[in-house]
Amino acid sequence: QVQLVASGGGLVQAGGSLRLSCTASGGTLRFYAMGWFRQPPGRVREFVAAIRWTGDSTLYGDSVKGRFTISRDNLKNTVYLQMNSLKPEDTADYYCASDSSPERLRSNFEQYERDRWGRGTQVTVSS
Repeated sequence: QVQLVASGGGLVQAGGSLRLSCTASGGTLRFYAMGWFRQPPGRVREFVAAIRWTGDSTLYGDSVKGRFTISRDNLKNTVYLQMNSLKPEDTADYYCASDSSPERLRSNFEQYERDRWGRGTQVTVSS
């Protein structure tokens, strides 16, 4: 079974940047759409971004459009989330997940089982 691990989080000041990585072990991400999600403290998980397995189609949540960029390197079995112009409201635990399409990631993630998420990474943006 593919295990997903998110990394690259940390503490950053507002206006700063971070790049998150999502790597897979036990299998390949190559033919899956991949998505990033986040769960702010005390709130429900929300969709951030998703990318088709070919890398040529992406979706973004409204709150991150123009600031975040999702990309992937299938040879490295890794998906990235470049986060620029960070705001305190971006503070959250960030997770990655896979599905057959970006649209399914955006619409179905609330139904995913716990073991589908893997380990997240914490991002804290100070004001």
